[in-house]
Amino acid sequence: MATKPRGWTGARTPSALKRVRTADRRETINTPRRSAAKTFVARALRIAASPDGVDPAAALAEAMSALDKAAKTGAIHRNAAARRKSRLALKVNDALGGAPVQAAASKTTGRAAASKAAKARVAAAKATKAKGAQTAAGKARAALSKTARTEAAGRSSAAGSAEGATTTARSSRTAATRSPAAAKPSRPAAKATQPKTQSRPRKKPEA
Repeated sequence: MATKPRGWTGARTPSALKRVRTADRRETINTPRRSAAKTFVARALRIAASPDGVDPAAALAEAMSALDKAAKTGAIHRNAAARRKSRLALKVNDALGGAPVQAAASKTTGRAAASKAAKARVAAAKATKAKGAQTAAGKARAALSKTARTEAAGRSSAAGSAEGATTTARSSRTAATRSPAAAKPSRPAAKATQPKTQSRPRKKPEA
């Protein structure tokens, strides 16, 4: 049974109706974020053109923060937010006569990128510590440690090969000293027994 009249051309299935509700809910969330971003961008451009006692850097920071919030909630794409922030900074700088304006905007680095950067910093720190200072003493320490590691590896490999040769010789001697097991004498085959036949008494010839 249809829940809509025959002339209805919209959503009918439960999944389609749910998508309609989701779209309405997302619109109520995203529209104010997009509107606020546009408002702050226009305000920053207006203040840059005629400051009137308002700091252009503060207005620029507010506009970039609004763009970041809109990108974080999904109201606009993060690449679009980055592009609009870049163009806004260029326009504000041009309006101020070429004087660069630095706005302290919030970073939008993801967790994966932050983890990768942290791992790179740790690896660089470990490499610097292992290499030592770039001086004659540091280079000598690095060369000495490398030589010591090489000698230790050679000694360990030589000890392993000697131990393997000793084990092989011991196993060969043990195999040579062992005597083969005596073969058990085979039992003689049993003679075939023939079944005994009962002898019948011979009849005496009649006289």
